[in-house]
This record gives sequence, C-alpha cells and structure tokens, in this order.
Amino acid sequence: MRRILFTPILRVKQYGSLAPAMTPRAAISVVSPAIPWRAQVTRDQWRAFWAVFLGWVVDAFDFNILTFILIDIQRSFTVDRALAGALGTVTLIMRLVGGAAAGTIADKYGRRLPLMLSVLWFSLFAFLAGFSTSYTMLFALRALFGIGMGGEWAAGMPLVLEHWPARLRGLASGLLLGGWYWGYLLAAVAFQFVYPLFSATPDLAWRTMFWIAIIPALLTLWIRRNVKESPVWLERRRRIQQSARDGTGAAEPNISLVRIFQRDLIGTTIQTTAVLGAFMCIYYSVNFWYPTFLREAGRPTLPYLAAFNIGAIIGTAAWGRLSEGVLGRRGAVTITVVLGIASLPLYLHARDPWLLGLGALMMGAFGMGIWGMAPAYTTERFPTSVRGVGPGFCYHAGAAIGAVMPYVLGAMQDHGFGLVNSMTAAMTVSGLLSAGLIWMGPETRGRVFTATDAA
Repeated sequence: MRRILFTPILRVKQYGSLAPAMTPRAAISVVSPAIPWRAQVTRDQWRAFWAVFLGWVVDAFDFNILTFILIDIQRSFTVDRALAGALGTVTLIMRLVGGAAAGTIADKYGRRLPLMLSVLWFSLFAFLAGFSTSYTMLFALRALFGIGMGGEWAAGMPLVLEHWPARLRGLASGLLLGGWYWGYLLAAVAFQFVYPLFSATPDLAWRTMFWIAIIPALLTLWIRRNVKESPVWLERRRRIQQSARDGTGAAEPNISLVRIFQRDLIGTTIQTTAVLGAFMCIYYSVNFWYPTFLREAGRPTLPYLAAFNIGAIIGTAAWGRLSEGVLGRRGAVTITVVLGIASLPLYLHARDPWLLGLGALMMGAFGMGIWGMAPAYTTERFPTSVRGVGPGFCYHAGAAIGAVMPYVLGAMQDHGFGLVNSMTAAMTVSGLLSAGLIWMGPETRGRVFTATDAA
C-alpha cells in the first residue's frame, strides 16, 4: 500500500457543489483496486462495524419478537388489534426522542458513549416488559424501550461510516442494515424453538420472549474495551479545542439539534425525513403483521421468515454495493421499490407454499433492498458537526411517520378490511412515494467526510 501526504479530496459545500481541499495533516491511502475490499478495512474499522452491527441485531430481535406474540398479548390483556398494533406504534414514535437525544450527545461527546448507553437502555426495558401486569404497563415499557432503540442508530451509524473508507461506504451501509434482518431471523428462531417450551402456559410464553432480551446488555462491555472513537469526530474536536486556545473560534458549537433546523439545513432535514418516512411505511406495511398473516393461515412462521430475512440480508448488502456505481443511491432505491411492488402477488396472494416462499425471498431481496442505501444516504446528507443528530433525527422522525402503519392496518382489520389487501395497498402507495421523494434531493454517492466539512 502506497501512502502520500498531500492528496486533493472533494469536500461537500452546500450539499451540491464539490470543491477541492488539501489535507496536509492526514495521510490518505491509495489502494490498488486489485486488493480485495476486505483487506482494505483495518482492524479498528472492523471493530467499529461489529459493535454497531451486533447492537443492531439485538435491537431488531428485541423489537421484532413483539410481532410474533401479538395474538398472545391480545388474549392476556383482552385488547383489540388496533391496541395491539399500537404497541409497535408507540415504540417507533419514541425512537425519535432517543435518536434526537443520542445524536446530540454523539455530536458533542463522541459516538461511543451514547451507543453503549442505548444498548443498555433498550435491553433493560425489553426485559422489564416481560413483567407487565396490564396493557398500560406494557405500553409504557415499550415506549421507554423505543428511546434506547432510537439512540442505537443515531450514535452507531456515524461511528462506523466515519471509520470506513468512502469508497466502501455503500457496502458497509448494506451490511449494517443486514443486521436488522439477522435480528428478525433470530426472533423467528426463538419463537420456533423457545416459545413452544412454554406454550402450555401462553401468558408465560410471551413473557419469556421479552426476558431473553437482557442478554445483549453484555455487548457494552466489549464495546467499551475494544472500539475506538470516530477519527473524524476526534479530529473535529481537536480543531475546536485548538481554535479555542488560539482565540480564533468558539470552544464549543451550539446544540446540534438546533443546527439542523437552521435555514441552510432545514430543507435537507425535511426531505431526508420524508424519504425515510416512506421507507418506514414500506417496511411496516409488509412486515409488522406478516407473522400474524402466517399464523392465521395455519402456516409455520420460520420457513417464510427465514426466506424473507435471508433475502433481505443478501439484498441490502448487494444493493448497497451497487449504489456505489452508476446507479447511485437514488437509482438503486428506485429499482428496488419497483421490484418490491412486483413481488407482492407472490408474497401475499400465492397459495402454493413454494410460491409463497419465493415471494418472501423476493420481498426481502427487493422490497427491503432500499435499506441497503439508508445509512449511507442519511449520513452523507449532513456535515460532521451534526452527523449524529441529523441522521438520527431524520431516521427516527421517519420511523414516527411509519409508526402509523401497525395501528392503521390493525384498525382497517377491525373495520372489516382483509389483512392481505390492506398490506398490499399500503406497500404500493408507500413504494411509489419513496421512489418519488428520493429524487427530490441530491445524489450523495462518493461524498468525503472531513473534520471541517461545511453545511
């Protein structure tokens, strides 16, 4: 590997124009394309990846286990489907609180601390949910769980993507989001093999699913010992401290949450939130009630959810990688949306088990492929000074928009609409919105992160 000391790089200004900038302080690696991409990632970069990836896996497990036990919760607390769906809705809304808080902390104090706190938080409240004695108590605990769930994304995604090379950011983005589907798959496995051990006592069985969630808290010990802080954030802090000593600048910036609503960034904040909101509506349209769809049809959940999540794991990584080429982030999103909508007839309407399984695989690979671009796209929209709170707020404000889908689909069923037709209509409308909204913003592929990048 050859190193040079002065290399022109491209710094993003005003989120559209690209201007050359010199980087005399940091050596920039010039990597031969013949070297496999895995060899281009350092040990520290891999450790940052695994910390966030595993956190996202357990985050997904803790959230998605709820979708398997909605029927049991309805029976335990005698609530209708709208209230059962509201457990998902309140979690998603409260993610916005966690994302804004953790993102602000991540911009001021570094990415690692709020990442660890978030993993501890959501593990604790997922565990406590298993002790709920009423629907109201369960509702409150799932709301608190949502705060930690929101913080994990806001702190974790910039930690990884500021570590990794820009040329591999799309791939890292796709691999990270694949962690969500690994977590969903683990939830399906737990429901298949752990739940039956307690199924003779249904009220105990669903609680056991929540109690398992305390195990991931141990991940924070490994993060604290092995994962280094973002080098981009550290360089930015060094520059701020130096300017304060020299009397050439303020020692600390204003609260970063306020910054994303100022004139030059508010358009970015609104458009990115709208894109992520449409993405979330797609996900919860086809996903939240899917285990219920399978259980009511008398089908085993594990084979179909395995097909869905394996497809999604492959799809997010593949489309994230493809978005580094001529398609860009916007083109890759558009293609996955079209193919996802085309997968609906097999995913929900097929009768033959093999065709239904093929539909699940296709919906995972295509319909969920949009998420391969989401971490890269959101982090590339914002400068370093707000790269924690900006993506964190937009992602979880989008989740709050998507949060209406579990409740709306539940209410539609209570009013006589079929589950399959409700899911199909919601996915189609959400997909078309996603494909349109992504083109209202700039292409972000290839943007370089620096300590002084400007808004």
